[in-house]
Amino acid sequence: MRSSRRLFLRGLASVAGAAGAATAVSAQHESHTPAPAPPQTPVTTPRSVRASRETPVGGPQILPGVAEVVTPDVPKMPWHLENGVKVFNIAVEHVRTEFLPGRIVDAWGFNGSVPGPTIEVIEGDQVRLIVDNKLPEPFSMHWHGLEVPNEMDGMPGISQDAIPPGGRFVYEFTVHQNGTFFYHSHMAMQEMMGLIGLFIIHPQRAYTPRVDRDFGLILQEWAILPNNTIPNSLAMEFNWLTMNGRAGPAMTPMLVKIGERVRIRIVNLGMDHHPMHIHGHQFYVTGTEGGRIQTTAVQPENTVLVGVAQARDIEFVANNPGDWHFHCHLPHHMMNQMASMVGPLMMSHANMMRPGSMTGGLGIVEGRATGESAGTALGRDLAVGAAADRPVPNMPLAGNPQLSFVQPGRAEAPNQGMFPGYPQDMFMVMDDLVAKPETYGMRRGWSGGTMGMMTVVRVLEPDLFDKIQGLKASGAEALAKAAEQARKAAQQ
Repeated sequence: MRSSRRLFLRGLASVAGAAGAATAVSAQHESHTPAPAPPQTPVTTPRSVRASRETPVGGPQILPGVAEVVTPDVPKMPWHLENGVKVFNIAVEHVRTEFLPGRIVDAWGFNGSVPGPTIEVIEGDQVRLIVDNKLPEPFSMHWHGLEVPNEMDGMPGISQDAIPPGGRFVYEFTVHQNGTFFYHSHMAMQEMMGLIGLFIIHPQRAYTPRVDRDFGLILQEWAILPNNTIPNSLAMEFNWLTMNGRAGPAMTPMLVKIGERVRIRIVNLGMDHHPMHIHGHQFYVTGTEGGRIQTTAVQPENTVLVGVAQARDIEFVANNPGDWHFHCHLPHHMMNQMASMVGPLMMSHANMMRPGSMTGGLGIVEGRATGESAGTALGRDLAVGAAADRPVPNMPLAGNPQLSFVQPGRAEAPNQGMFPGYPQDMFMVMDDLVAKPETYGMRRGWSGGTMGMMTVVRVLEPDLFDKIQGLKASGAEALAKAAEQARKAAQQ
């Protein structure tokens, strides 16, 4: 790679909080830099700072005309060069992360990050991936969508022995594809603990039409009880939905200039499919987990279904200025910390069956897991065993006298005058708690309508875009301190 080639590097600013309890607040900025620095060995740092401070050792070496992929809130995987081979060191480990300010989660991740750092290479590169298992159980890494030698595919028991606790396995192969791929544990339940990361392979020649901005997102679901920090990987219901390890409104918005062509790469690894919808624009699906779509038979869309274990690349021209939601359109995926509702909706009387509990909905049950008592309360089940038909308060009740709210000796229902179905939604503003340079200039209260698997694409005029870049470069520390102070004030 000639030293005259220029590349984009993303800087991450982080600020430590009070002594003994540091909270990383990162902001991204882009700049043109000279050729990569001499190779170095990645340094292991504490989780509280590692994910925001690590930068690619040697740089991504993007070819001319190919935009670097920006993965908001997720670092790049460091690498160094050994005899022409790009070497990546990957530690599989417990990671204490944060979905929202103050919402701590004990997940499993790679190199201190959930999801794992983004691997970014070029078609034709030879890569060596040194995987160290720091978990207390066996592990195996799969390179999803990559056409690799059988012994490198990461299938435990099929192509290799599982990596024991404290063990190491070295994967090495040449990448001859290009597109959006990902790496993840091939132990099923470990996937639900967070073990996934993007594996981006850039083409030798830029796709046409070329994009100005390229973003990568990973979709995940989690079941976490209130006052708990450990996900329940057995659950079939989820109350935390994240993109790049953050729940709305904590995810960093994606910034573009008006008129630019934008690509968003979306990867889903969980238990649910996600219809991803953008506001204010129409896009085209240009790639899958198998690579670039080689056809001109494209159709405009604004919602694309990203199935489990799938990737979708979408592209659009950002020709409509403003701040636009980009989110999963499943209603339950547009909120945080779902729990059993309280108030009139949950009122029940002698002859009415009560809705299932929060713990039952998240897979924590008593007795047999497939017994009738463990049936889903709100109509979602596997149609095997635990499928008890349980009425809920907002169902039509007039046709069934046993479920009537009217009690003997009363002419009216006890909740007469209340609005049926209330309450449903809450609007919780936390602008200051999630403030960062990328949110500068957004309408006050924006965070109240951005929850769960939701983020924002900001289509900005050049002057505002450049101002935010300046804030990211020089004022990130002050904003991070302000956000930390606001967080502490809110907790008092």
